[in-house]
Amino acid sequence: MHADRRRPYRALGVAMAGAALLLTAVQAYSSPASAAPEHQPPREQAQDVELPTPHAGFDYQIGGAYTPPDGVGIVSRDHSDEPAPGLYNVCYVNAFQAQRGAEGDWPSDLLLKDASGEIVYDGDWKEALLDLRTEKKRERIADKVGKWIDSCADKGYQAIEPDNFDSYERSKKLLTATQAQKYIRLLSKRAHAAGLAVGQKNTSQLAGAHEKNGLDFAIAEECGEWKECGSYTKAFGDHVLVIEYTDAGMATACSRWGDQLSVVRRDRDVSVPGEDGYVRETC
Repeated sequence: MHADRRRPYRALGVAMAGAALLLTAVQAYSSPASAAPEHQPPREQAQDVELPTPHAGFDYQIGGAYTPPDGVGIVSRDHSDEPAPGLYNVCYVNAFQAQRGAEGDWPSDLLLKDASGEIVYDGDWKEALLDLRTEKKRERIADKVGKWIDSCADKGYQAIEPDNFDSYERSKKLLTATQAQKYIRLLSKRAHAAGLAVGQKNTSQLAGAHEKNGLDFAIAEECGEWKECGSYTKAFGDHVLVIEYTDAGMATACSRWGDQLSVVRRDRDVSVPGEDGYVRETC
């Protein structure tokens, strides 16, 4: 299953123009159970959540867990794995798409379909997109993903990484950014209620709305490659975790942001040590 969770997705769109302290506590809010309109940000019970320390050593292990290298203080792992003892752990969940080959795990009506009734897939990863077009469907999807979020909290993770926030860009114009944001607010509410911070995964064009969406820090793939890191720092300060996959992207990220942000280079398959192609570098 891990192989299907490896997600070095190329950023889309034009980069937007672009200081935080050490380990920080922020106020996150969850909205009243079902009374508040869905478009409002979570507001009910105040919950302190812990953010990753800026510029701490980072390892991206969503392709499989292994002993973190020396100097690592932050690790991102798949929700099926256990967190790394003594570190800040981010729990990866594929929140906007079904895993490859796992369409049967979802009710058929929650899979996005085009006018001909065919399931809409992410062309790169062959994953079915989830249908976010109605409030009821968003709530049902969030309930299923919410169980993974609860599991992350039970295991001892400090944060979640809900992936594919930008699935609307691959939806044949069937989904919208507004629908994606309404849905991610449900996930933020669930995570904050469990004491978990929420990382915005990619989608730099929506970084400016992170407070409204209940997003606490950023996880940016290839922001050096695509000249987008400034879009994230403008919104999140130094609370940005950067993953690069190329020499050029790593060089840019390190030269411009290496003394501020947590930057790591991984191979595109996010392999584990001992596998062919394994790469891990830092600035």
